[in-house]
Amino acid sequence: MRVSFYVEDQLFFRFIGCATAARTLYRALGGADGLELAWKRRTADADLVHYHTFGPLALHNRRSSRGVSVLTAHSTPRINQGNIAFARRINRLYPSIYAGFDHIVTVSEPCHREVSAMLPDTPITLIPNGVDREQFRPDPELGADFREHHGIGADEQVVLSVAQMTPRKGIYDFFALAARHPDIRFVWVGGLPYSVLSQDYARITALRERAGPNVLFTGYVDRIDAPYAAADAFFMGSHAETFGLVVLEALSAGLPVVARSIPEFREIFGSSILYFSTIDEASALLGDDAALASCRAGAREATVPFDIREIAARHAALYRSLAG
Repeated sequence: MRVSFYVEDQLFFRFIGCATAARTLYRALGGADGLELAWKRRTADADLVHYHTFGPLALHNRRSSRGVSVLTAHSTPRINQGNIAFARRINRLYPSIYAGFDHIVTVSEPCHREVSAMLPDTPITLIPNGVDREQFRPDPELGADFREHHGIGADEQVVLSVAQMTPRKGIYDFFALAARHPDIRFVWVGGLPYSVLSQDYARITALRERAGPNVLFTGYVDRIDAPYAAADAFFMGSHAETFGLVVLEALSAGLPVVARSIPEFREIFGSSILYFSTIDEASALLGDDAALASCRAGAREATVPFDIREIAARHAALYRSLAG
């Protein structure tokens, strides 16, 4: 069976979460029996094309593809608020765009409920995102190299965030926590891939320029596993997610995670991470050594059900059922 992956990952878009998830899955499917894989090529004669974005290039490609079209719902209308400008206008396009695909893959129960309500007549399968547990693992040597490269002391406590720099991702709480804890090094990996179309672009850019000396913005990095290996804890202030792949990566790297108490995280990660509802609670958790140590002890084990090899096998079974 010929299966082609299509994702709009050009320029800085290669760093957004859906592109990362697509590449991880594509690599894991490499050894699947009976699958002939292609990345953004030979889509016209593929038996099945798996799309991970639905921008203009992907939609143009879908029109020329003759095989079964599958779209993973990495993005839904709910998560655009506080992330991109003109969210309401863009959200109105979702039902008609999603309905143009033969099958939708959702990545979590909240995502599944939202897409099912939006498209009651479209076949949908829930398969969560997966993590490469061999790539994201405790690695003191890699972490030390990252710290040395960015001038971070070996004894400094490092709190890491990996995300787009938008209100939805909790960037304002990140700034507030860094101001409250000048003794902690706060590191944000990621940028503004939508540039001036990102929500609050001007304000966030100004705050970044005025951030204290304990704050480091790396932009995009070549080895995304390196900052995880260098950190002591992970902070995820996102207000809405379809899944939260970075939380899974942090847990796989053995990090305790302090995340906003939103239904998505509680349903997916349960008691594996620490939750906050207010900035005071987040601040207290970052200073609670016992709670962080307890979370760290079970972090990596919590990612076993999301091992990318198992997730890839579930995708391969879906492909065969749809086009085999």
